[in-house]
Amino acid sequence: MYPMKHIDNIPSTPGKFKMEKPPYNRLRIHISLAKLTFWSFVFLGLIFVFFYRSPAASSSSPVSSDLSRRSLRTNSYGGPAWEKRIKASAKVRSRNGISVLVTGAAGFVGTHVSVALKRRGDGVLGLDNFNDYYDPSLKRARQALLERTGVYVVEGDINDATLLKKLFDIVQFSHVMHLAAQAGVRYAMENPGSYVHSNIAGLVNLLEICKSVNPQPAIVWASSSSVYGLNSKVPFSEKDRTDQPASLYAATKKAGEEIAHTYNHIYGLSLTGLRFFTVYGPWGRPDMAYFFFTRDILKGKSIPIFEAANHGTVARDFTYIDDIVKGCLAALDTAEKSTGSGGKKKGPAQLRVFNLGNTSPVPVSDLVSILERLLKVKAKRLVMKLPRNGDVQFTHANISSAHKELGYKPTTDLQTGLKKFVRWYINYYGDGKKSVQ
Repeated sequence: MYPMKHIDNIPSTPGKFKMEKPPYNRLRIHISLAKLTFWSFVFLGLIFVFFYRSPAASSSSPVSSDLSRRSLRTNSYGGPAWEKRIKASAKVRSRNGISVLVTGAAGFVGTHVSVALKRRGDGVLGLDNFNDYYDPSLKRARQALLERTGVYVVEGDINDATLLKKLFDIVQFSHVMHLAAQAGVRYAMENPGSYVHSNIAGLVNLLEICKSVNPQPAIVWASSSSVYGLNSKVPFSEKDRTDQPASLYAATKKAGEEIAHTYNHIYGLSLTGLRFFTVYGPWGRPDMAYFFFTRDILKGKSIPIFEAANHGTVARDFTYIDDIVKGCLAALDTAEKSTGSGGKKKGPAQLRVFNLGNTSPVPVSDLVSILERLLKVKAKRLVMKLPRNGDVQFTHANISSAHKELGYKPTTDLQTGLKKFVRWYINYYGDGKKSVQ
């Protein structure tokens, strides 16, 4: 860049260069510096106010109140009974078990992972804010399932540093399974702030707590296949470029991977990122295509079938939840200890990222055909062009690294997995007449 004095001497109109007198030139420099300083502080202040102000202080703003409503609803906590429930839930009951804090525990993947950990004798404590990105009653039903399994879910937010510190004071977690995040590609166009708040600020807040406790836990966290963005080379490999995201959601997950690298490098945190590929199955998310296709087919509504340019096929590497859970547990079991202490790095720490997919992309139109057979109802297909809202034409995972390092090997094909999902859906919602948001 030019020094400031050169910028001041550049004419506003090409070809009309006029030298200013020295005193006036110095005055302009001082004014420019003052303006730059002033607007820098204003800009930083706006960022701070938008993303970090408390719910109580910002209830008058539609944007900020929406943020708080979706991600900063922390109930009161504390007391002997509360701490007793936490200790009981996090108690390890197997000889070589681990103690895990699962964030986003009432979410789709979080519920399945928590149940699997608990059933094998690990200590598990859940954390979830039960936001209303989709029907909270489904999350409450998952919570009830977890409680029957012996997993207590603390209602709180990952941005609540006081709560996180309290939990680590009560339990010495050996591992953190970080699954809490603002999900969904398309919703980012409606509420972009929630993605920065949860996927970036929330991650940083969690890592800040983890780097300061002693001993530091090993952390496994959910990245996303979305980080591959506009890549055309398939299948997607962990070695491929991830610098051209197609959505804000993807950009925040990519930012998370860079943040993980930073905390690993500076503080010695052991971090493993898992890039999930289109996870589906029982207790899934209502905003996912397979879920709302099932709902709308049963209700006789039209379903959108997207196609790419020139009638190109849109396909996804659908991965059944049980296979994803196996990958998550393997990542926890192979995670090495963090090397920091008291916020200071003592030596090199483990840093990994893995694809967890099925390796068999299926056209979305074939997904609909399978659902038609399972539901015994003909779908009303509405073929539409793939919108420019963050969706990509295809995903396809190369899982050779996960297979080598984690022993990861998916075994459930889409036909089998959807059969299990439909059975759950009918059991949970009935014949489709029960309302589901």
